[in-house]
Amino acid sequence: MATRRGFLAGLLATGLAPQASWANAGSPVFLSAGKDASGAFLLAGLTENGEILFRHPLPARGHAAAAHPVRPEAVAFARRPGRFADVIDCRTGTALARLEPPAGHHFYGHGTFSSDGSRLFTTENDFGNARGVIGVWDATDGYKRIAAFASGGIGPHDMLLRRDAPGLVIANGGIETHPDSGRAKLNLPDMRPNLSYLGFDGTLQAQMELPQELHLNSIRHLAMRADGTVGFAMQWQGDPGEALPIVGLHQPGSTPRLMADGDPRVLNLNGYGGSIAFSADGAQIGVTSPRGGVLQVMDTGTGDLLQEHRMTDVCGLAMSDAGFTASTGSGQFFGVSASGKHPLHRSDLAWDNHLIPLT
Repeated sequence: MATRRGFLAGLLATGLAPQASWANAGSPVFLSAGKDASGAFLLAGLTENGEILFRHPLPARGHAAAAHPVRPEAVAFARRPGRFADVIDCRTGTALARLEPPAGHHFYGHGTFSSDGSRLFTTENDFGNARGVIGVWDATDGYKRIAAFASGGIGPHDMLLRRDAPGLVIANGGIETHPDSGRAKLNLPDMRPNLSYLGFDGTLQAQMELPQELHLNSIRHLAMRADGTVGFAMQWQGDPGEALPIVGLHQPGSTPRLMADGDPRVLNLNGYGGSIAFSADGAQIGVTSPRGGVLQVMDTGTGDLLQEHRMTDVCGLAMSDAGFTASTGSGQFFGVSASGKHPLHRSDLAWDNHLIPLT
């Protein structure tokens, strides 16, 4: 008599067994690093309302994460200047690998998978040579490091896959740091932030530098619209009393468009873009500032500032069906739509900087 065990054994023998997917991990909508009441650090998988589906301990504070496009695997990245990136089986909580960059490097807290999931790309600081590096890891072979190439600038932070062409877009913040100096910024007078568009082999395809008067605006975080438009959030390193734009849009071959330029309310961001996201239809872009305790929504067509919502220690941000979802350092989740903000859920965890969508 045929049995289920025998049937599954036959599938395994022929390589036809069903592959594990994110549904096997509860179908999370977001990933986020956080901290519990005891001070322990973790990575969590969350529903669209911020309810916790799973959590996995981390050895130190995390920053962002990358979700494998097919397998229920997440990579949790250490906050700068950390040196760990933990690969986690989100079905079981099993740690599959701990990635460490080469000696003389540290991670910048962000990474992304190739669209087929075969490679993982990580932003890194080659601090001995004051240059940004993209590490390449083989996700089909135990996450072995197989290559590295220049990021196109100093201080690469966030990184996304392009949607308008094969390749990556890198937010090179322009700030030189060294672990021996903690988180001190070593080159502010000479910093040159840029967006670098790279092929998967590191070929520089296009690059955008900010005007000289904005060279102290460090490009840190990215969002990608369906048409390939890049949204970028900046962190101003100059006079905090200057009402300078913190959000911009860019397409390769064009000049950047700066959002809410000249609107005095940009001062409420306190010069700090913590996270950035497009709305589902791409007509709006949101930015958070934990330093300012505010979330602002801007019109991508006109550049006008449309909404402003006060939220203490808000930083995580992602698109939702109705507009945006935001998370805070006090464990709160909020929804933001045309009708305003509304609470979704509150946990006993302190959410860290980013909400990572799985779509």
